[in-house]
Amino acid sequence: MQVKSILTADQFTRSDLDLILNKTALIESLLKNHKQLNILNEYILATMFFEPSTRTRLSFESAMHRLGGRVVTAVGMQFSSLAKGETLFDTLKVLESYADICAIRHPVEGASTVAAKSISIPVINAGDGAGEHPTQAILDLYTISVYKDIIHKKIKVGFVGDIKYGRTIHSLIKLLSKYNASFIFISPSEIGLPDKYKEALTNQNIEYKETSDIDALAECDVGYITRIQEERFLDHSTFEKFKDLYIINKNLLKKCREDIIIMHPLPRLNEVSTEIDQMPQAVYFKQAEYGLYSRMTLLLYVTGLLDKLDAFK
Repeated sequence: MQVKSILTADQFTRSDLDLILNKTALIESLLKNHKQLNILNEYILATMFFEPSTRTRLSFESAMHRLGGRVVTAVGMQFSSLAKGETLFDTLKVLESYADICAIRHPVEGASTVAAKSISIPVINAGDGAGEHPTQAILDLYTISVYKDIIHKKIKVGFVGDIKYGRTIHSLIKLLSKYNASFIFISPSEIGLPDKYKEALTNQNIEYKETSDIDALAECDVGYITRIQEERFLDHSTFEKFKDLYIINKNLLKKCREDIIIMHPLPRLNEVSTEIDQMPQAVYFKQAEYGLYSRMTLLLYVTGLLDKLDAFK
């Protein structure tokens, strides 16, 4: 088996991304006629989730089942031997004997990189603290590509909410930077874009601006909304200060372009009103659906078996 981990959005070239987008579209099409694509029927995926998750963990597990594989899982620090004091290294070294692929979510930034250095099977970063979430970025990129012509046209993406701790944003910026995109970051300065991401955009001559004014969303093709992440704040009063600062509702959408799409990695709190759920601009539930197809693609990517999809055409 070809060992190819997914640890950061930085590792993908433009040609990698174009291939992944094309194969994801193929899988979406194939699943209309096939409930299962038996390509990974000899493989076991271990999902090691030491932070809460619904969509990421279940979409990975469903993706593995749809590919004919099997799943073993550990969910929550308290339900693993880490609660007894076992090191992450020891946990992973044992896991290496049980599974062929490991998808890991951990509260410590860089944990997936440690994992990849510790074991010989592919490791997929399913979120590491406030660092990155590269597979979410892949499904987000695919979602944008479904609704916008990112290959031939320039798009403007507005990121709203917790820009400082939003790991989904950090990874998506890196992927979109390989296309013709510009950015608006809408947040209070206290939870604005970290300097290292600003420096990277500046070095690549990518246009961006920062503002606290939600009306800036009116000039965007894509609105990417995130919740204020209570679990990342040491001071709860800071969370209370910002939690209801931005709310996307019908009145706000009236000020925006008619063809804007509103995305959200979910879960949401109050930042996206349920009154827009049935509006054509709201694509966050389709976004979650696309997580299944894109993660099927990524499981085939890390095992070097993407070409096996051709047998189902």
